[in-house]
Amino acid sequence: MDLIERLRANTQTLLCRIQVTRLPLLALALLILWAVRPAPVHLTLGSPQQVVTANPSVGVHTRLTDEVEEWKIQHTLQMVRQMGAPWVVEYFPWPYIELEDGKFNWSHSDAVIKHAENQGLTVIARLGWAPWWARPDPDEQETTLTHLDAEHYDDFADFVVAFVGRYRGRVNHVILWNEPNLSFEWGYRPVDPAGYVELLRAVYPRAHAANPDVIVLAGALAPTLEPEGSPVGLSDLTYLERMYKAGAAPYFDALAAHAYGLTSPPEEPPTASAINFRRVELLHEIMVAHSDEGKPIYVTEAGWNDHPRWANSVRPAQRIKYTIGAYEWARQNWPWCACVAMWAFRYPASTLSYQDYYAFVTTDFEPKVIYLEVQNYTGGIGTLP
Repeated sequence: MDLIERLRANTQTLLCRIQVTRLPLLALALLILWAVRPAPVHLTLGSPQQVVTANPSVGVHTRLTDEVEEWKIQHTLQMVRQMGAPWVVEYFPWPYIELEDGKFNWSHSDAVIKHAENQGLTVIARLGWAPWWARPDPDEQETTLTHLDAEHYDDFADFVVAFVGRYRGRVNHVILWNEPNLSFEWGYRPVDPAGYVELLRAVYPRAHAANPDVIVLAGALAPTLEPEGSPVGLSDLTYLERMYKAGAAPYFDALAAHAYGLTSPPEEPPTASAINFRRVELLHEIMVAHSDEGKPIYVTEAGWNDHPRWANSVRPAQRIKYTIGAYEWARQNWPWCACVAMWAFRYPASTLSYQDYYAFVTTDFEPKVIYLEVQNYTGGIGTLP
C-alpha cells in the first residue's frame, strides 16, 4: 500500500470513528429537543357566543387561510366578535382543500367554521383558485392559480357543491371567484365577463341543489378605471353591464363588491371617473337599471391604509374616522347593503409592506387603536381574552 492509499484508508477510518462517536451525541441532542418542546396548546371550545353590536352590517375580511395553529384561528375570531363585527369574509382556496382530484382535506376549513360558528359570526366563504390538476400542463402552458379554463368549470362546480353541502346550515354565503375584472385574477388573460357568466351558470343551479338556502354572490369586483382593451383589467361598472348583457341575472343571488376609499373620505360622492367608497352606489344603479334591485350588495373588501409613506394612504386618525364613517354611511344610506367587510383584520405573519397597515390587529394579537375605536363604535364586548 503506497502512501496515498494509507492516508486515504486512515482518513476513512477516522471519519467512521467520528460518525460513530457523533451518533450518541446526536441522539442525545434530539432527546433534549423533544423533552423541551413547547407543550401543545389545549383548546377549549367554550359555550356559544353572540356578537354585541350597534351596527349589524359591520364586518371584516379575516386572513386565516395560512394560519396553521388552531388556537390562533380561535383567538382571531374571538377578537372579531369582541370588536362587535357579526360578519367575516374568509378565503377557502380550492387547491388547499382538493389538492388531488376527488380527494378532500377539510381539516383547516372545519376548524375555521367551527370557531366562527361558536363565536356567533356569519361567514361569507370566498371560493376560488384552481388546483394543478385543473390547469393546463405546465410543460405546454405556464399558468397561475387564478387560471381556470371553461373545460374545468364543472370541476369547480363539484368543489362548490361539496363545500356548500358539507357546511349546509352553517355557511350560507359563498362568493364565486374573486375580482374577475382584473387580468391578474383571471389567470393573466384578457378579462371575459361572458366567460365568468358561464362559470356562474355552471355552478349556481348545482349549489342550490346542494343547499337551497345558499346565497351565491357573484362579482367581488375590483374598483378600477381600466378602459376597454387594457391589459390590466376592465372597469367594474363596464364589467357588470357586460355580465347582465351575457345573461347573468338568473345565476346569482347577490353581488359582492370591493369599495376601497384610497385617500377620499367615505362620504365623497361617487363618479364613474374616480375610485372611492361610494362607487358601490354606481353598481347598485346598474342593478336597478336591469330590474335587479331586489338583490343585495355585500361589500366584501373595503378600507383605508395608514402606511406612513404609501401614496394611497391616510393618517392613522383619518383612517379611524373614515372607517367608522363608512360603516355608518352604509347603515344609514344603503338599505340594499347587507354588510361592509373591511380589509384586513389580521395577517398570520407580517407582509413587510404597506399591506400591514390595513390590519386592525397585529400578528401577535395586539389590538391597534382602530380596533379599539371600532369596538367603541359598535358597543362590542371590550374584554380581550
